[in-house]
Amino acid sequence: MALLVHLKTVSELRGRGDRIAKVTFRGQSFYSRVLENCEDVADFDETFRWPVASDIDKNEMLEVQIFNYSKVFSNKLVGTFRMVLQKVVEDNHVEVTDTLMDDNNAIIKTSLCVEIRYQATDGTVGSWDDGDFLGDESLPEEEKDSQETDGLLPSSRPSSRPPGEKSFRRAGRSVFSAMKLGKSRSHKEEPQRQDEPAVLEMEDLDHLAIRLGEGLDPDSVSLASVTALTTNVSNKRSKPDIKMEPSSGRPMDYQVSITVIEARQLVGLNMDPVVCVEVGDDKKYTSMKESTNCPYYNEYFVFDFHVSPDVMFDKIIKISVIHSKNLLRSGTLVGSFKMDVGTVYSQPEHQFHHKWAILSDPDDISAGLKGYVKCDVAVVGKGDNIKTPHKANETEEDDIEGNLLLPEGVPAERQWARFYVKIYRAEGLPRMNTSLMANVKKAFIGENKDLVDPYVQVFFAGQKGKTSVQKSSYEPLWNEQVVFTDLFPPLCKRMKVQIRDSDKVNDVAIGTHFIDLRKISNDGDKGFLPTLGPAWVNMYGSTRNYTLLDEHQDLNEGQGEGVSFRARLMLGLAVEILDTSNPELNSSTEVQVEQATPVSESCTGKMEEFFLFGAFLEASMIDRKNGDKPVTFEVTIGNYGNEVDGLSRPQRPRPRKEPGDEEEVDLIQNSSDDEGDDSGDLASVSSTSPMRPQITDRNYFHLPYLERKPCIYIKSWWPDQRRRLYNANIMDHIADKLEEGLNDVQEMIKTEKSYPERRLRGVLEELSCGCHRFLSLADKDQGHSYRTKLDRERLKSCMRELESMGQQAKSLRAQVKRHTVRDKMRLCQNFLQKLRFLADEPQHSIPDVFIWMMNNNKRIAYARVPSKDLLFSIVEEELGKDCAKVKTLFLKLPGKRGFGSAGWTVQAKLELYLWLGLSKQRKDFLCGLPCGFEEVKAAQGLGLHSFPPISLVYTKKQTFQLRAHMYQARSLFAADSSGLSDPFARVFFINQSQCTEVLNETLCPTWDQMLVFDNLELYGEAHELRDDPPIIVIEIYDQDAMGKADFMGRTFAKPLVKMADEAYSPPRFPPQLEYYQIYRGNATAGDLLAAFELLQIGPSGKADLPPINGPVDVDRGPIMPVPVGIRPVLSKYRVEVLFWGLRDLKRVNLAQVDRPRVDIECAGKGVQSSLIHNYKKNPNFNTLVKWFEVDLPENELLHPPLNIRVVDCRAFGRYTLVGSHAVSSLRRFIYRPPDRSAPNWNTTVRLPRGCHMLCNGGPSSRPTGEVVVSMEPEVPVKKLETMVKLDATSDAVIKVDVAEDEKEKKKKKKKGTSEELEEEEPDESMLDWWSKYFSSIDTMKEQLRQQEASGIDLEEKEEMDNAEGSKGPMKGKEKARAAKEEKKKKTQNLGPSQGPETSEKKKPKIDELKVYPKELESEFNNFEDWLHTFNLLRGKTGDDEDGSTEEERIVGRFKGSLCVYKVPLPEDMAREAGYDPTYGMFQGIPSNDPINVLVRVYVVRATDLHPADINGKADPYIAIRLGKTDIRDKENYISKQLNPVFGKSFDIEASFPMESMLTVAVYDWDLVGTDDLIGETKIDLENRFYSKHRATCGIAQTYSLHGYNIWRDPMKPSQILTRLCKEGKVDGPHFGPPGRVKVANRVFTGPSEIEDENGQKKPTEEHVALSALRHWEDIPRVGCRLVPEHVETRPLLNPDKPGIEQGRLELWVDMFPMDMPAPGTPLDISPRKPKKYELRVIVWNTDEVVLEDDDFFTGEKSSDIFVRGWLKGQQEDKQDTDVHYHSLTGEGNFNWRYLFPFDYLAAEEKIVISKKESMFSWDETEYKIPARLTLQIWDADHFSADDFLGAIELDLNRFPRGAKTAKQCTMEMATGEVDVPLVSIFKQKRVKGWWPLLARDENDEFELTGKVEAELHLLTAEEAEKNPVGLARNEPDPLEKPNRPDTSFIWFLNPLKSARYFLWHTYRWLLLKLLLLLLPLLLLALFLYSLPGYLAKKILGA
Repeated sequence: MALLVHLKTVSELRGRGDRIAKVTFRGQSFYSRVLENCEDVADFDETFRWPVASDIDKNEMLEVQIFNYSKVFSNKLVGTFRMVLQKVVEDNHVEVTDTLMDDNNAIIKTSLCVEIRYQATDGTVGSWDDGDFLGDESLPEEEKDSQETDGLLPSSRPSSRPPGEKSFRRAGRSVFSAMKLGKSRSHKEEPQRQDEPAVLEMEDLDHLAIRLGEGLDPDSVSLASVTALTTNVSNKRSKPDIKMEPSSGRPMDYQVSITVIEARQLVGLNMDPVVCVEVGDDKKYTSMKESTNCPYYNEYFVFDFHVSPDVMFDKIIKISVIHSKNLLRSGTLVGSFKMDVGTVYSQPEHQFHHKWAILSDPDDISAGLKGYVKCDVAVVGKGDNIKTPHKANETEEDDIEGNLLLPEGVPAERQWARFYVKIYRAEGLPRMNTSLMANVKKAFIGENKDLVDPYVQVFFAGQKGKTSVQKSSYEPLWNEQVVFTDLFPPLCKRMKVQIRDSDKVNDVAIGTHFIDLRKISNDGDKGFLPTLGPAWVNMYGSTRNYTLLDEHQDLNEGQGEGVSFRARLMLGLAVEILDTSNPELNSSTEVQVEQATPVSESCTGKMEEFFLFGAFLEASMIDRKNGDKPVTFEVTIGNYGNEVDGLSRPQRPRPRKEPGDEEEVDLIQNSSDDEGDDSGDLASVSSTSPMRPQITDRNYFHLPYLERKPCIYIKSWWPDQRRRLYNANIMDHIADKLEEGLNDVQEMIKTEKSYPERRLRGVLEELSCGCHRFLSLADKDQGHSYRTKLDRERLKSCMRELESMGQQAKSLRAQVKRHTVRDKMRLCQNFLQKLRFLADEPQHSIPDVFIWMMNNNKRIAYARVPSKDLLFSIVEEELGKDCAKVKTLFLKLPGKRGFGSAGWTVQAKLELYLWLGLSKQRKDFLCGLPCGFEEVKAAQGLGLHSFPPISLVYTKKQTFQLRAHMYQARSLFAADSSGLSDPFARVFFINQSQCTEVLNETLCPTWDQMLVFDNLELYGEAHELRDDPPIIVIEIYDQDAMGKADFMGRTFAKPLVKMADEAYSPPRFPPQLEYYQIYRGNATAGDLLAAFELLQIGPSGKADLPPINGPVDVDRGPIMPVPVGIRPVLSKYRVEVLFWGLRDLKRVNLAQVDRPRVDIECAGKGVQSSLIHNYKKNPNFNTLVKWFEVDLPENELLHPPLNIRVVDCRAFGRYTLVGSHAVSSLRRFIYRPPDRSAPNWNTTVRLPRGCHMLCNGGPSSRPTGEVVVSMEPEVPVKKLETMVKLDATSDAVIKVDVAEDEKEKKKKKKKGTSEELEEEEPDESMLDWWSKYFSSIDTMKEQLRQQEASGIDLEEKEEMDNAEGSKGPMKGKEKARAAKEEKKKKTQNLGPSQGPETSEKKKPKIDELKVYPKELESEFNNFEDWLHTFNLLRGKTGDDEDGSTEEERIVGRFKGSLCVYKVPLPEDMAREAGYDPTYGMFQGIPSNDPINVLVRVYVVRATDLHPADINGKADPYIAIRLGKTDIRDKENYISKQLNPVFGKSFDIEASFPMESMLTVAVYDWDLVGTDDLIGETKIDLENRFYSKHRATCGIAQTYSLHGYNIWRDPMKPSQILTRLCKEGKVDGPHFGPPGRVKVANRVFTGPSEIEDENGQKKPTEEHVALSALRHWEDIPRVGCRLVPEHVETRPLLNPDKPGIEQGRLELWVDMFPMDMPAPGTPLDISPRKPKKYELRVIVWNTDEVVLEDDDFFTGEKSSDIFVRGWLKGQQEDKQDTDVHYHSLTGEGNFNWRYLFPFDYLAAEEKIVISKKESMFSWDETEYKIPARLTLQIWDADHFSADDFLGAIELDLNRFPRGAKTAKQCTMEMATGEVDVPLVSIFKQKRVKGWWPLLARDENDEFELTGKVEAELHLLTAEEAEKNPVGLARNEPDPLEKPNRPDTSFIWFLNPLKSARYFLWHTYRWLLLKLLLLLLPLLLLALFLYSLPGYLAKKILGA
């Protein structure tokens, strides 16, 4: 079904101009081409086609709009024509001529003529002429066809029209002639008509429509002249792929680091757990912890790998806990957890931090959870930087369930599942023995078998299973299933299926396929479990010829891109979730192999005959190594067409055999093989005939095809699963369009074109249209019987995804605003990734097509084209992107040979036309070829019309001239050892090539040269060449004096084509210069600025071409420069250079650099610095500023780079190049004079709430116009911001009021209710620097948390702000800054809030510093506020495989700056007072004379160091280098620590500039041998010292004279403020009245008194001065952020492992000039010494202890109870009570005292132990462990091991308060199920009570096994000394003996007593009950006994 609109003409237009038409139906618009310079009649003559999925309704509308087209402004609407389609629906064909309406719906004169046709669903068509069809012979076939093409379109394929009729054109890409109403292709016998109108193909119009901004708003036009590759690739050619090198297979460096912190809730009694960490095949173990279920390890492991990404990400990380492992036995596995490395790598920041891994037992899947291990896992590749969350004291109680080690979206409760991988059969296996061996076998055994013994091996989640071996079979049949059992969803992404050949010596892989589980399942709520097939998957690998040592064997293992088809395998996959409660379930997870039910052969689809056709239009750029012998090209699809590798040609699939018709089958078989088919087809022709290459230039050859183009065609049979590929193609098309659009937008933003947001809206519009189109197309053939479950489910989920994507795109489109473009781009990138992911079809059908270049029957180079890209469909969106198009292919070397430099040279460049489709659709296979050819058939098939040609002969050829305007290149690759190159460019077009001249010693050559290629012969029709010129290849080389030129990079371009009949005039000509990205392998290697035009040479020869103004350039000889219209317009600029100095120059050719000089060059002009006479003595320049004038392009994007080169002046006038640096973009140095119209100090300040507006009518003491800002130090979080606009007359008063704040707090304190556990205000004397540090870290963490939480709100808020922000005139930059500042203030105010609502966790008031989680430089823009550092490079740029990095090429640094501005400057640049003309723009810079400085380095601690010793630890110490000073703090190494706390400061005297690079390194101390470097960090002190941010000494939060927060700087705040004001020429500071200071127009207020050590208060101005400094950024003009008191975190790097962090170091640096007053003593930051404590534990009694032993004589249950306790660890200090023998009731009496002395760090809440790790250790290692007291009850046995009964572990900082009595003591107290008040022994000092003891039963449930009454008493060491007590019940202060019942003695000493005891004790209730029962019985008996007597008496009346 389709609607066709043929727009013929528009007449009576007014004026002259460019016209464009837009036709819209159902919301989808097409644009016509632009008709340039047409007057009153616009002859469009174009056809647009809308395929429609549902019938057109009679009320639907068609709209045609005609515009006057404008490149720059929006298009102007001429008029609109709207038509209701009722008549069209009835008649199917209508022709209309009608007038247009203007905007106001008034009729205008202009009229239009349009013809509309409608093909309805029932197949009826408008009245087409008979001539529309091929000829009568094809009519029946048409009908036959239409039934078989899935009923997509009815048989309406007009393919040619009688001459003379107007040619129709269709909208969309005119690719195939199913609906090709245009290209007249008459029968081959007729001569081609010459008068074909030159039609611009629709592709350009698509592009135009895209470039016009959007399909919908004609007003939003913005033409981006975007990099040539992204646009303007027309319909007959597909895009070439510019990246040459295979990226996947190359090995890289990876580091997996895992920290095992602790384990909890391990299942088992009294175990000794060890954690084993396994990555791939490497295993590492933690130490063993004795007798605990919650061991604490905190051990760090690092695994280094150098493998390719694929291999790396499939490695499994396995964390398992093993119980009681020792040297002799391996221990028993408690549980394990596994995930693959890829899962970790795909996490944000490539890591899991502090997450709990759930352990499960692989041998018993019904058992449930076995415990948790808390760990950090991170995977770093080279160049990834990981942000580790800050390692602070982790005291937060862990919420295990909320922090599981699982990726987002995976449920916490994972279930066990069975994964069934069903292996059915394989086909097309290669021969795996040499033919030599086969001949020997045949001679001896006389059998001729298939030479391969295949079996299939499946790897999944670290396990592998394999099928049986099928002996000698090319087509093995297995029907087996491999069953894996794993948790679902699995954390291993890929399953590897490998066909292997079984061999006695070693098995080799034949082919490998990876099943990505994410692609075959969907975890959404409407998702589905993984499922696959039964389907064929294709395997690719090395070439099929068998050699003993296959150099490409890796390819068969699945590493790298396969270069040939190996085999295909039919497999299926199903997942079943297990019900683990089912008792019959086999609970092991061993891999099983079972028989699978066979499936019918046809289940994968109906076998269809496919036809592949290819035509080689050009073969050029053949590497000269292959140029001496004839070359042929071979095309293969699967094994079809593969003639070389010796497999018999695949036969047509046999019909299924039924009993009794075997002979028949054979007959069919034989007949069809050789004598041509029923349809009379030939056998396939799969390779071109050999041809000897001819020389193009000295590097490349080409094949002289000229007008005769060889063809190939192959018939093959495959299951017909085209629907899969069609759906993938539709999604690919949408994704390609999206990607192209996003690249455009990116480019527009980069080149600052106007209106990128409009283009983005257009892109989104297109995306939503595309998604809706997919919905209508994808669900075509519902009744398809060959769909697998995966096909159905994937279709559903794709439709859901695309539907939602379409809706999101629509709503996003509305939100795209100028300022949100970048954010929305990110969302679009997500769409793109999702589309690419969805389009990747996991069930293959047709194998990929390989094109091999053969030389002398040897395979040289190949290209691989996915078959879906070539697949034909009659629905345009389903068509493969390269089907029926000319594709430019670059052949590459196979396998590893293609890595590195070998892979960058093109082996051959092919222009190849390909078409793949069903044989029965074959008649369209030539439709996309350039027109103007005749077919040459093989002799045999002349009569047959449908016969494919073996070659095409082109009768039409056009002559052209190509002009390549090579202007310049930038940022090229350094190919010489000098660090520069001698570049020249070589331009290839068809079979010609030319070179530019060589420019010596530069990375930014400006060739400014025009290359002219004459007499280029192109075959085909003129108009097609206009839209589809061949591509130009430009290669950049480095000229070497010796040897051949080195390849430096390559790029492609499309020329702009001018036909002979077009005028050389705007808008198309002359062409614009554009930037083309140069690639070298996969890496970008610079940009080329050039333009290319292809001019047709008409009948009158070259006279018509625009003249070439001959060699103007007298100096350069016959080199033609780029002509005037194309080269950029220049204007005069002045470049001022600040020369400061040179640093760290390395030796050149072993000689020291002594007298260096810097040469600056830009666009041919330049300036030299003064000479440094003695580099060693003073490396600074004495003349600071110089300038030069230069002509630069007006367009800043075209500015040439500026080159900085340093030369060393040697004796006798010799110069040596030291190093060079190219500043590729001058934009950041361009000075733009300020806009005088806006007062330039008009900054805005964002102020927190509580701003009193005192502008008018304020208290009269202040001048009017002041703004008072009261800044409280800690503001509650929920503050509103108000924006205060400050102008010239207003003063801002910023008031910092600390005293009131304190008062408030105290009031609050008093109000606090008594139950609240108030933390007392910290005592000043108790606080030290570490209190401040830890408090700051808490604040930082809190801030990060808040930031994450408020990130979402911030975005919304910004949008709001932006809406309001336009009110005040703010400069963009300042606005951005204000927003930043606001964010900053917000985060600063995010201290823990002190509202009444957060009363639980009050934070004591401690002054804080700022902890930066990264380097200080990154926070302050590298301190390059006026002094920039340029790295000087030398030596070749390394390629990846050398592992050399930018670092190694740095030979020194040049310090200076640049300022570029247009001259003359505007007149009103009034020189300020004190302007010094010698400094030009660089006013007020300090002198660069040498200066002596005291550098004080404080090193706080290091975290996550890379282990350096075998034991997985390191012994780190600090080494500091600065100039000649080298401090090694070797004696203070810290033993066996990866997170050492150094807490040291070092003082070094240095003199800048000679010694300015500070290196702080961490070394590993070794007893023997040299110490190893763990990592180092370098700090450039000079930039910090001279920076305006004042990084010499951080500004503290408050000013105090004593205590932990003492002011460190020798200058007081007021002195600093005065100096800053003086340097910045700011009015101020004016102090007074007390507590106020005025700077410029800002007033700051604050406290005015200070306490000294004795508590005396005295007046001071320092507080207000400090408050001004802390808000220095608010000062107009000179304000900037000053560096606060801080600690920075710097990554440690090791040159041997470039790019991978080896740990982090926390430090800060203070610098004090020696000519100023000396600073005080350094702060004491030495690590806190642990405090000595003694814990006294008295065990009084136990109760309800379970009874373990059976009594020998009486069978009575009893227990011999004792209690064991320890604090530091079982081995170190366990203490046992005596034994309470023979307790029959579970009661035990002990009165026993334990004494535990320990060292405790209160800040970290850890106990510190020092002990030797083993008897061989050299020194003691310090461990920090949590303070946990363990109490256990045991049953003592005389002869066997004691039995463990139960335990409790009390965390001394927070443990449940004991119960008052044994009764109230319950199990829930310990499990935390009830809320028990928690106490800390450090606060309570003494606690007594009952605690429950627990153990686990068989079902791993906790059960109560006893209760213990204990008393805990904590004393400091001094108190303990004064008040000593004895251990156990000893003196001093002995405890009394327990009163134990006598039964505890052996029972036969006193049998009665004991009988009484255990009878009464055990059975007392029973006895009492019996007694009670006996009494009534007795009464009854008495009654009965006495009854007769009484009765007798009564009767007898006695």
